[in-house]
Amino acid sequence: MFPYERIIILDKGSQVPLYRQIAISISNAISDGTLKADAALPSSRELAKLLGIHRKTAIAGYDELDAQGWITIVARKQVRVAANIPIMKQQKWDASKPIAAYEHHFDLPLSTIKGHPKNEATAPLIEVIIDDGHPDVRLSPIDELLKTYRSYTSKQHAIKDAHLGTAQGTLSLRIALTKYLSETRGLNCSAEHLLITHGAQMSIYLSARLLLNTHSHIIVGKPNYQAANRTFEATGASLIEVDMDEHGIDVTAIERICKAKKIDAIYVIPHHHYPTTVTLSVARRIQLLELSQKYAFTIIEDDYDYDYHYSSSPYLPLASGHHRGNIIYIGSFSKILDPSLRIGFMVAPKNFIEAGTAFRTMIDAGGDGYMQNALAALINAGELKRHLKKAKKTYHQRRDRLLQLLQKKLGHHVSYSIPTGGMAIWVTLNPNIPVRLLSTYPRLNVIQIDEAQNAFRFGFASMEERELQAAIAMLEHIILGYRSD
Repeated sequence: MFPYERIIILDKGSQVPLYRQIAISISNAISDGTLKADAALPSSRELAKLLGIHRKTAIAGYDELDAQGWITIVARKQVRVAANIPIMKQQKWDASKPIAAYEHHFDLPLSTIKGHPKNEATAPLIEVIIDDGHPDVRLSPIDELLKTYRSYTSKQHAIKDAHLGTAQGTLSLRIALTKYLSETRGLNCSAEHLLITHGAQMSIYLSARLLLNTHSHIIVGKPNYQAANRTFEATGASLIEVDMDEHGIDVTAIERICKAKKIDAIYVIPHHHYPTTVTLSVARRIQLLELSQKYAFTIIEDDYDYDYHYSSSPYLPLASGHHRGNIIYIGSFSKILDPSLRIGFMVAPKNFIEAGTAFRTMIDAGGDGYMQNALAALINAGELKRHLKKAKKTYHQRRDRLLQLLQKKLGHHVSYSIPTGGMAIWVTLNPNIPVRLLSTYPRLNVIQIDEAQNAFRFGFASMEERELQAAIAMLEHIILGYRSD
């Protein structure tokens, strides 16, 4: 007798149609050896009766199996498992409901990334989110960008341009960006020296893969951008941490290390280091450039928020100075327009860009040509500069307002340095107040907390006045509540 109760389990509440559930159940029974090659199956009428379903559903299930080659149907005679099915060793039957395939753990050797963050579902009760320095999308010229994007999808020449040469980035964006970087950051480069990526993190990944291996040594600041650290470690390279102070990374310590061992690369964030927001001093910039020439190491310069400087004009990037092409310059539009707009760029010598483009095509064929060309139009029209001028003024006001609120409400419980630019403040709690306290409060989500430093990053740029007040009020409630216990 056909053991239908062991083979076919129907769930009428499932989104999967019943006929497909039948087909899946029988094919699984054939695969695991429960049903052998050329075994007889009940007729569609008999199957419908056994399962309590309409005969048309049973016929549809059999037709699906027949089309896929699992069974053979002989009209008005019989239904059988296909005779050419390999003989499978029958697996032990478990009366319980079978486990879905992807509910099992992957039990083969797996290369994992050290410190990889787990997926975290956003709790529904969260009232305040303190990000680590995001732009305010409400200020961004996104509408203009999307309007241009839509117009390109209906023009034949624009459609062709959007699908050509996107592995390195569309030529329109690379040309526009060359001019923009020259005017705003003093970079002397051409379109062939640019690779457009899906954000700064992809640029960091490509740089790491091209520069590092298991024999390499790379120096980073302490503390540092953890996503970059994980990327460097994934190459097998040795990560050497160098302390940060109010003037940036300790370049004298870097020189001592270079005298003792071969250093292949140094990762720096000269403007508003992540997470501490300090800026690398002029003296240390000069010293670092000299060391890079003397000891022949590459500088990976991450300049993720160069455009926001409040006290004076920002220092020009290290990449704008005199060097021998050993500075890989990384930037992103995510901090200018919208974190979800994944467009970044890398500036490097032509042969490095060619190698980066070739490596990139192994994991990603290219970017969104329409969006890149729309962004190029935004840059060429001067809209990006106008936006930055407006946003910088607004963010400056929000930084100052946050400083006032911190001093007034939490002045005795926290310390901080006033950043000269950027979109966040690095706030250190007094030693008797553990920063992990903030991660235990269900209505608050602080994106960047560093327990070793007992500090957190307070992104102010994305918050209007009322949002800043609400965030400070919640921090005050948590901290003062803890102090009174």
